[in-house]
Amino acid sequence: MIHFATHGFVNLQNPEFSGLALSLVNKKGEEQDGFLLLSDVYNMSLNAELVVLSACETGLGKQFQGEGLVGLTRGFMYAGSPRIIVSLWSVSDQATAELMERLYEGLLKQGKTPAVALRQAQLAIMKEKRWRSPFYWAAFQLQGEYR
Repeated sequence: MIHFATHGFVNLQNPEFSGLALSLVNKKGEEQDGFLLLSDVYNMSLNAELVVLSACETGLGKQFQGEGLVGLTRGFMYAGSPRIIVSLWSVSDQATAELMERLYEGLLKQGKTPAVALRQAQLAIMKEKRWRSPFYWAAFQLQGEYR
């Protein structure tokens, strides 16, 4: 599993400039290019059964006729991951942290599949009064192989 808990950004005009913001400073505190762009992802070779993009709008992209949706989901699948969890809109940091805690409890402690673990995490969050609105739990979707 690979988990990114960071800021995601989408460029709908030029999806190759979509990506994830990693650290923008090095160990010495000096500025560095800390962006993982879609073009970088396409050049990766991953051996991960699941990639989780715990960031805003990571499931968005640009629709190309005959090609489908071009975005981070497609990039990580091209790089070798058969399944990826992404978000469809800007998400709440606190609610996302709660959701991810429950997701990994299902995956690692209970041995659930990613699809089942995500759904159980969403249902658990939905039952809490402060997170009841779909805004807090429905943004995350599993793409790719569901088993």
